[in-house]
Amino acid sequence: MTHTLPERPATADEAQPLLAVEGLTKHFPVTSGVLLRRTLGQVKAVNGVSFSLRRGETLGLVGETGCGKSTTGRMLAGFLPPTAGRMSFAGSELTGASQRDRRRLSRDIQMVFQDPYSSLNPRHTVGSIIAAPFRYQRISPPDGIKATVQRLLEQVGLSPEHYNRYPHEFSGGQRQRICIARAIALQPQLIIADEPVSALDVSIQAQIVNLLDDLKAEHGLTYVFIAHDLAVVRHIADRVAVMYLGRIVELASSDLLYSNPRHPYTTALLSAAPIPDPKAAGRSRIRLQGEAPSPLNVPPGCPFQTRCWKAQDICRSTEPPLAGSDPAHMVACHFPEGDAKAASESGITADQPHAAGELALG
Repeated sequence: MTHTLPERPATADEAQPLLAVEGLTKHFPVTSGVLLRRTLGQVKAVNGVSFSLRRGETLGLVGETGCGKSTTGRMLAGFLPPTAGRMSFAGSELTGASQRDRRRLSRDIQMVFQDPYSSLNPRHTVGSIIAAPFRYQRISPPDGIKATVQRLLEQVGLSPEHYNRYPHEFSGGQRQRICIARAIALQPQLIIADEPVSALDVSIQAQIVNLLDDLKAEHGLTYVFIAHDLAVVRHIADRVAVMYLGRIVELASSDLLYSNPRHPYTTALLSAAPIPDPKAAGRSRIRLQGEAPSPLNVPPGCPFQTRCWKAQDICRSTEPPLAGSDPAHMVACHFPEGDAKAASESGITADQPHAAGELALG
């Protein structure tokens, strides 16, 4: 039995967040042995992530490789079950939802993956790939599947004549456009974009980012945009959440975060982002000592305290909450940047030199 694609009803409460996440956690067990499968420990990939997302907003999720941002995205899209925490979408509970409810909600939550080469079946034509969501949801578009797919190809900057071609006939940027067309086929409300431009040439990245921006304006989309390229995130995101070792350490509007970073890790990230002339901008590179701790052995207290030049005894014993006097700029740090009172109490001066080392952005 097939159904037509219904029009979306008007939202009664636009002030209600489209997506609300509270204490989201994902731990992967580390086991040994073939038969007994003894658990040796837990990889704490995501550790208590909380945020909300308004309709029509783009939230950038940034951090080093291994910080848990992609795992967070996969939990939001329903590909991974969380170990703990709650997720709600448009007032509907996602945590513990039945398979039937998840299938219904999958129409509203779609994902664009990092690698356009591996996310397309090489044995299927472009038309078959983009039409897959209609078949899965048993939906029959009013204009027919072929006409709808050809219209989607035009929307993402491809030709309707590409309908019968195969993925190997396209470049990387064109393949990512096909993936985006598949993601918007069912008129979703939320798209999780997991580093959608990192596998593409720099010359193509701007085109894909501009396409996502255009589709957002045209369809009223909401994005969670996962990336490690801070310049790309600055261009597309309304708000930015900085992750470190499975936690959000700073959450602020894009303008505030880039102009006035408050967490030491965010400051280090921004200092490592390439700009044409760092000396002319009066910016010096912050080099952090060592590497991030293993998620198998997360230190007590603040997760950043092993690399932070401002770490004090309280940082090693008490984990700071994500908080702040300004709701538009939250930070998880006992001694945030620009906090004169906290700095004076700890004896830290603003020009204290940073530890030597390298920052790996991955």
